[in-house]
Amino acid sequence: MFSSIRIAIVLTVIALGVAGYYYVKKLESDLETARENVVKLETAVAISEETVSTLQRNIETNAVLTRQLQEDLQRAETYADELRATLQRHNLTHLATQKPGLIEKRMQDATDQLWDDLRAITEPNGVQLADPGAGSSNSN
Repeated sequence: MFSSIRIAIVLTVIALGVAGYYYVKKLESDLETARENVVKLETAVAISEETVSTLQRNIETNAVLTRQLQEDLQRAETYADELRATLQRHNLTHLATQKPGLIEKRMQDATDQLWDDLRAITEPNGVQLADPGAGSSNSN
């Protein structure tokens, strides 16, 4: 009977040793998984920080561009006010009736210049294509 108690104790100690071994192996596996997750999280944090800095640079750039656009808008509004004042001083209807050739030539030249400016602004890569209406006096 004494030997069966010894056998039971030895088996219990062996079972505890095997259980402890597998428990330690599982802890090592969990630790390795945690290390891999830390590396992934550090990478994600680095990417997030880079994204935040890029967004901040974009915000600063947009603020500068917005200020420039506001200044351009103010200049354009000032110019438009000057044009309105000039047009109010002149009676174009009366002038067109009295000197139609003079008004027609000036209006056509101004219209042609506006179309040229618009084409120069909207052409890709600043390349100006041949005028499709070349030879025609109507630029519309």
